[in-house]
Amino acid sequence: MSTQKEARQRYGDVHESEALRVPEEKAEQLVDALNTDLAATYVLYHQVKKHHWLVEGAEFHDIHVYLGEVAEDLEEGADVLAERAQALGGVPLSGGANYEEHAPVSPEDADAYDIRTGLENDLEMFGDITEMLREHIQLANNLGDYNTEEQLRDILMDVEEHGHHIEHYLEDDTLVTQATLE
Repeated sequence: MSTQKEARQRYGDVHESEALRVPEEKAEQLVDALNTDLAATYVLYHQVKKHHWLVEGAEFHDIHVYLGEVAEDLEEGADVLAERAQALGGVPLSGGANYEEHAPVSPEDADAYDIRTGLENDLEMFGDITEMLREHIQLANNLGDYNTEEQLRDILMDVEEHGHHIEHYLEDDTLVTQATLE
């Protein structure tokens, strides 16, 4: 346990970076947006992992593997968001309860549902995060922080791609026959 008596930097405080030279008032807005994105990403990450663990049925393996890949991509995106918030002079949001408290998205409850319901819930959250990322890309552009804008664009590409794939999983067409389901 640390013997340090005072925090080096309090969450919410932003110190201007000499290297990046983003003015403090702009950095504050960007760090707030990044922490919101970070919180939402981790809420989605935990929900996707839940579905990864609980998926059953004839298509179990493919969906299980895919949701594992989605979770990995979300975790990588979260790391980019946290590191950028730190680089801009902020403190990245951390901790499970903090994520749900700060996220503009809400996870499904703790119960287990069929995979179609789970994927529908994931798709809803992917859509919400897509809209939020677009807003934060515009914010970064308006504030002249083109590096944050570019990093958010890369994350948006992954989020949109996964949302699109989940949308395909939810289509009615399947190779599973009715006899298999009975």
